[in-house]
Amino acid sequence: MKNKILDILKTETDYVSGEKLSSLLGISRAAVWKHINNLKKDGYVITAVTNKGYRLEDSDVLSSEEIKKILNTKLIGKNIVCVEKTDSTNNLAKQRSNEPDGTVFLSEIQTMGRGRRGKVWKSADKNGLWMSIMVKPDIEPQKVPCLTLIAGLAVQKALSGIYKEKFEIKWPNDLVLNKKKVCGILSEMSCEMERLEYAICGIGVNLNNEAFDKDIENVATSVYLETGKKIKRFKAAAEIIGRFEELYFRFIDDGIESIIGEYKKVCATLGKDVVITGFGKEQKAKAVDVTPLGELVVETDGKKTVVTSGEVSVRGLFGYV
Repeated sequence: MKNKILDILKTETDYVSGEKLSSLLGISRAAVWKHINNLKKDGYVITAVTNKGYRLEDSDVLSSEEIKKILNTKLIGKNIVCVEKTDSTNNLAKQRSNEPDGTVFLSEIQTMGRGRRGKVWKSADKNGLWMSIMVKPDIEPQKVPCLTLIAGLAVQKALSGIYKEKFEIKWPNDLVLNKKKVCGILSEMSCEMERLEYAICGIGVNLNNEAFDKDIENVATSVYLETGKKIKRFKAAAEIIGRFEELYFRFIDDGIESIIGEYKKVCATLGKDVVITGFGKEQKAKAVDVTPLGELVVETDGKKTVVTSGEVSVRGLFGYV
C-alpha cells in the first residue's frame, strides 16, 4: 500500500490531501498517515502541512522497488536486498549467501568498506553507490577473476552511457575519470574443494559525493565533482546491474574471450609505464596486455612477465593512472 501512495505522490507536483489518498485507496486517513511514516523511514522526504496534505520532495532513495521498476533482467537483480547500514555489502552478501543466484545487495551507508589488499574504502556517505552482486556460476574457482573484469567493464559501460564521458579502467579494478578514481571493485568467493559455491563482486561508486578527505582528494573524486551532474543512485544501480548481466551471460556462454577485447580498449593502464609494488620491492615496467584470466602482462628490458592483482599493486609512473 505504501508503494501505491508513493506512486500517487510522484505524479503530483502539489500537496495531496490525506482525505484524497484515503478515498483513492479505500483506507482510513490513519492508515495513510502510518504508510507515510513508513515511507519516511525508508528515506523518502515527504512534507506534511495541515489542511494541505502531503508532498514528496526530491528524494534519492535506494529501494528495491525503485530499481526493479526500470530494470529488465532475467537473473541479476531479480532479488534485491537494500539496507540502511552495514559494515560492507560484501560481508552482507556472505552472511546471506543462501539468497538466490543473482541477488544484489545495496546499502545507504557502509561503516567498514574494504578495498583490495586490505585497504579501507570510505563509504559512509549516502551520496555514493555501495553494492554487491552475488552469482553462483558453474565455473572453476580460478576463473573468478574474470568476474572482476566483467564488473569493471559493466560499470564503465553504464557510467559512460549515462554521462557521455570517457570513463576508463585502471587495472585491475578501479574506474577512473580525468585520471582520478571514481569506483573500486572487490571480488571474493567461497569454494568447497574445487567447486565454487558463490562469488561476490563488490562495487563502490563515488557518484554524487561533494567532498573527500585531504589524504585522498589527489587520487579520488566523484562523478559529480568531475561532471557537475547528479543522478539518482537507483538509476545508476539499475544501469550497472543490466550491463553486468549482459556481460555475465556472454562470459558464461562464450567465455571471457568474447569480452576481453572490449576491456582492453578502455583499460587506461595498457601502453603506460608503471611501477609494480610487491614482495617488498618496486619495479618499473610497461603494461602491454591483459590475459583472459585478468592478469597484467608487463615488459621490462624486452622480457614479459605476468602479474596478478593479488600479488602486486600497479600505479602509473607519473601519477595514479
